[in-house]
Amino acid sequence: MPQAPLNLEPELVMKIVHLATHAQCIGNGTVNAMVDLACMQARAGHDVAVASSGGAFEPLLRRHGVTHSLLQQSRQPWRVPAMIAGFGRLIERFNPDIVHAHMMTGALISRFGSMRRHFALVTTVHHDIQKSASLMRFGDRVIVVSHAVGDAMLERGVMADTLSVVTSGTMGSPRFGRQMPRPLHLQHPNVVCVSAMFERNGIADLLHAFAHVRQTQDAQLYLVGDGPDRGLMEGLAEQLGIANYVQFTGFVADPRAYLAEADVFVFAAHQAPGPLVISEAREAGCAIVATKVGGVPEMLENGTAAVLVAPQEPMQLAAKVGWLLMDSPVRAQYAARAKRDLERFSVQRVCAEHLAVYEQAISQRAERQAQPSTRRAPVA
Repeated sequence: MPQAPLNLEPELVMKIVHLATHAQCIGNGTVNAMVDLACMQARAGHDVAVASSGGAFEPLLRRHGVTHSLLQQSRQPWRVPAMIAGFGRLIERFNPDIVHAHMMTGALISRFGSMRRHFALVTTVHHDIQKSASLMRFGDRVIVVSHAVGDAMLERGVMADTLSVVTSGTMGSPRFGRQMPRPLHLQHPNVVCVSAMFERNGIADLLHAFAHVRQTQDAQLYLVGDGPDRGLMEGLAEQLGIANYVQFTGFVADPRAYLAEADVFVFAAHQAPGPLVISEAREAGCAIVATKVGGVPEMLENGTAAVLVAPQEPMQLAAKVGWLLMDSPVRAQYAARAKRDLERFSVQRVCAEHLAVYEQAISQRAERQAQPSTRRAPVA
């Protein structure tokens, strides 16, 4: 679907610094979302920089007019002085209106490494799984990627009047070229899953479910992704007797060719705040089976745009996947539903909503600074 061009002459030109641990192209959803956002903000006419330890996304950032500055970020306490010093030099050089921290370390050095700061600090909770997500509350504004994450952060003490929900979207992502990757001609019928190889992403559940599906259907499974639990998952496929029908592709930077060939796309994670791959699968027009966790139902119209199942229930997952593989008319219906109302998944919408939060953060910070001090004068 063609998208209207961004307004390249914004009323308020902002200087924006994004902080992330790295800029590597390894399938990290937080980094992918940050790269999309930085590129779109630069295209919209803002002065944008990314500060990280670097990575393969640096050329893409440069092509979109985004400056990359080297800033090592680490949770090791002995590195803190160097991080704070590096952050101070960055702020002095760039003089930003907004610092946007996408990970906990960046949020902390932004909050405490520049006590007399003139910028507004915005943090994003991309994942609420870790306890450290609570530290993102130090932002002047705290962005969450789904209402489910917002509810979780309210329970952790984030103030409601600082919270903004900006849901995920990847349509028009600068990370993907306009030209589709070459067709793969996968075997059919098939099931495709794009996911990092972590046990929490439900890969074992999917393998058990697929083994059950194989009892009645001659299907193939394509697992697109890599990670620390890949060896365990390959061993499980052997134990289940399905290794010859499961292809572990490893990491694929642009999975659109697999999504385009999927008969059924499965997302089986146990926890998921607002996964970008759901947006990608919907844009590809996949018939989707997904677990009802976190922000996933919000991204799938609460089951209208996909079949939702309980997490960690392989037999339920097998029943729904098998049903869609066997019933091609129903499968086509769900594929058509996935393609409806996709405007809300555009990176332009994501960019515009972030800029609105930034303006709010700048305005609120200016109002607080203008208020008279409530401290008592010292006694003579």
